[in-house]
Amino acid sequence: MKKHATLYRMVTDQHICPFGIRSLDLLKRQGYEVEDKPLKTREATDAFKDEHDVKTTPQTFIDGKRIGGYDDLRQYFGLGNGLKQTGLSYQPIIAIFATTLLMAIAFSWAMLEALNIVTIIESFIAFSMCALGIQKLRDLFTFTNQFLGYDLLAQRYVPYAYLYPFLETFAGIGMIAGVYTHTVAAIALFIGSIGAISVIKAVYIDKRELKCACVGGNSNVPLGAVSLTENLMMIAIALWMLYKSTAGM
Repeated sequence: MKKHATLYRMVTDQHICPFGIRSLDLLKRQGYEVEDKPLKTREATDAFKDEHDVKTTPQTFIDGKRIGGYDDLRQYFGLGNGLKQTGLSYQPIIAIFATTLLMAIAFSWAMLEALNIVTIIESFIAFSMCALGIQKLRDLFTFTNQFLGYDLLAQRYVPYAYLYPFLETFAGIGMIAGVYTHTVAAIALFIGSIGAISVIKAVYIDKRELKCACVGGNSNVPLGAVSLTENLMMIAIALWMLYKSTAGM
């Protein structure tokens, strides 16, 4: 016997509710025959919410009983939150590092037709710096707000907070291009050292629970090992570049 559900969702010329689409898809995947009732105007949506004393749409009804919105529907089926990020999460930084690592491997193969570990590590750090720089540059104001919460130099000289993403991105691009080696290395060493000291003080000495600005402002990545790793990578690649330059490699 077919299972039936009724779904009310907002579908207007100005807005198609994504949670309504998600609810419709979920119901179908759960084997329900769905009576889809789109609310085609704001007035119709408001009237529906008033009639059923609800604050949001979509709303799903199963066997005449109101289940609720998309999150309520997932709970009804025992599916949890799915891919929805709630609370602190390392997902953004994992996505960036995994992608830049694959890019580094591809870069090594394209340039050398071999998987050279040194090339992979060098390009991984450079690509990661560029990717993290882009995240910060997307919204300088929110990045600086979060960054000012723990960076020691930025707290004393606010313009440094705005300058930091440009320096990081410039250093990453310089490493990829292999130009201005000493300048690039000096920048990476400087911002990496200040950053590492700031994180160690804020997290491991002062024991403060903060969010990391490494992937831009308003992130839910906890400050700690991730940001420290970012800074230590910059220090390591800077020292390696200076060593290679001195040794004539």
